[in-house]
Amino acid sequence: MDKTEQKILRLIDENRDRIIEFAEDIAAHPEPGFEERRTAEKTAGLLRELGYEVHTGLALTGVRGDWGPEKGPNLTIIGELDAIGCKTHPMADPANGTAHACGHHAQMAAMMGSAFAFADPEIRKELGGSLSFFAVPAEEYIDADRRPLLREKGVQFMSGKSELIRTGAFDRTDIAMTTHVHMVPVEEDFYLGNPACNGFTAERVTVRGKAAHAAVDPWNGVNALSIATSAIQMMGLMRETFREEDHVRLHNVIRKAGDVLNSVPDEAVLETKVRAASLEKIQEIREKVHRAYDGAAYAFGGKIEREVLQGYMPIIPRGADEALVDAARELGLKYRTVQKGDFNNACTDVGDLSQIFPVVNFTFKGFEGKLHGADFRITDPEKAYILPAKLLALTAYKLLKNGAEKALEIKRNHQPVFDTEGYVRYVEQLLERK
Repeated sequence: MDKTEQKILRLIDENRDRIIEFAEDIAAHPEPGFEERRTAEKTAGLLRELGYEVHTGLALTGVRGDWGPEKGPNLTIIGELDAIGCKTHPMADPANGTAHACGHHAQMAAMMGSAFAFADPEIRKELGGSLSFFAVPAEEYIDADRRPLLREKGVQFMSGKSELIRTGAFDRTDIAMTTHVHMVPVEEDFYLGNPACNGFTAERVTVRGKAAHAAVDPWNGVNALSIATSAIQMMGLMRETFREEDHVRLHNVIRKAGDVLNSVPDEAVLETKVRAASLEKIQEIREKVHRAYDGAAYAFGGKIEREVLQGYMPIIPRGADEALVDAARELGLKYRTVQKGDFNNACTDVGDLSQIFPVVNFTFKGFEGKLHGADFRITDPEKAYILPAKLLALTAYKLLKNGAEKALEIKRNHQPVFDTEGYVRYVEQLLERK
């Protein structure tokens, strides 16, 4: 470990109490996606204090602190501002019903801890590229009812990273660095790399039937609930056509099924989510779902209306980069690396980033309970806040030192699925489909 690396660790240790206070304050004030105003304000204030060039109001609440020259690769270290809806969590906000039951406050602590280190002028002199610390909104899924309100505020793509790609806030980025509490079963304290991960798309489906008196003449009605139930049953029977290697998951929730008990329901509203390991497979299963709805509607004489609810793209898997492994070894961490066949059945909009940029990622322990559950809580601030900050900072330094040779190698070897323009066009076309 060279003198600069030793100084990076010392600066994080010197600010240990501030990093923990920052995380615990965010945990005590959870906010939903695209509404993280207090969290954003606190983040922006601290980044300004550390001397970064701060940009606010990105996709409504995003905050980016920049440092560095125009030449050389840009490394963007990401934290997520939002909390998850979990009304039963003991730290849930009574007004908005959210809680930090997914550990995003720990990500934010790690990001800010590394920002403390790179505020030092002597450390900055060793870097051959630029750094951005990006607190992004709305990683968690935005419910259908909130989406029209967000559109009125100018949001077009309904996840934070996706909207930030659309608006050009990631145009500076060459490599993204992300982290999270463990999302797959891992015994070790740290899990290095980015395993393959499902993507998803969702739809709001309105089933139109025909009202009639439920006792006097039900034969003159068209039961929208019966259409919805039949469609869901057909989807269930389709499950034997889903291959294990495609990691398909299919979820339905009925939001409405009629208004009064003594009338044949003339309207049912459902949300349907399709998860799978590839964009192609998501589209294939989506078409099967459409056939189920359309077939059920045809059988009963009803009609189907659809609204696409944009989801997330699958993660392009990436093994543990050399700089990340070297940093973990120097810190003496207990870790394992992503192996071929590792898979995360959940979804995240980090997948959208991975379709465009190389994403250097790791996950960590320091908590107990279930993700998104009422029993989730941080149990070890050192593992959840401080060590992730050190691992982020050391890895970033190793990528950008010596003229950023390792960062340039990663950038040179990356083969994106989309450029920014192609990504935006793909999502726009998806949203136009019915």
